[in-house]
Amino acid sequence: MRIVIAVDWSDQAFNAVQEATRLFAPTEVTLVHAVNLGFLEHPVVAQAMNLQGYDEFRRAMKESGEQLLDRTAALIPAQVPQVRRLCECGSPATIVIEAARAASADLIVMGPRGRGRVSEALLGSVSHRVLLHSSCSMLLVKRPMESPRRMLVAVQHRDDAARIVRWLAAHPFTKPVEFTLLHVVLPPMVPDGIAVPQLEQWHRTALQAGHDLVQETAEKLKTTGHAVTTQVLTGDPPDLVAGEAEKYDLLIVGSHSRTGVERVLLGSVSHTLTHFTPNPILIIRA
Repeated sequence: MRIVIAVDWSDQAFNAVQEATRLFAPTEVTLVHAVNLGFLEHPVVAQAMNLQGYDEFRRAMKESGEQLLDRTAALIPAQVPQVRRLCECGSPATIVIEAARAASADLIVMGPRGRGRVSEALLGSVSHRVLLHSSCSMLLVKRPMESPRRMLVAVQHRDDAARIVRWLAAHPFTKPVEFTLLHVVLPPMVPDGIAVPQLEQWHRTALQAGHDLVQETAEKLKTTGHAVTTQVLTGDPPDLVAGEAEKYDLLIVGSHSRTGVERVLLGSVSHTLTHFTPNPILIIRA
């Protein structure tokens, strides 16, 4: 398993390193630190502004980043066969995405700063941009996990359920875990005071389909040797999943292939949950 971990000076980044190497047994870890110089990234701009000491400043920033990577590498277990370090100047999100592509990574690991959803929409964040533009699965470590054992797996459709099962089978956890499979059915929306028997039948059918989905997925997950339970609820998927996730160590969701403008306009349950749940979240892609 090849993992790329974004590293900065925050506690969340150090937590991300420790949790990723505790959950999985990677064969290769690439530690990435991006030196974001903003508009000073291009020497031509610095020269135009007649900034003295620009080269020394840039060199000092890179040396500081390389020292950070050395410090972070010391947190990685000795049994990891290969640890790479990458320190570059430029856009952090772009550097992380390119590093994951170059390493053929199976997982990107980040420790997001916890910026609120409104400010994140206005200002952006590294984890937000990587989530939008990378095709790699991601682990967002928002807080340390005392004992990562109980996992909530939220499944929407058979496609994302199958994707999650395949990924977990290919990249098993290092220790036995307990999975709870959760499917949320939207309640039928009807005008006040109007009873629509057809909608009640639709809801019963949707509930049964949800039970069938989690049961089928549970049987497949049990082949990995982990304990599995199932749950089907009715309500708003992001709210219910986020509420249930607080009882667990890790939330696991699948992500559809929406990118760019389509995701901004339509959103997705997995993308919404990255904002609302304080839990570490594993977002599995194809």
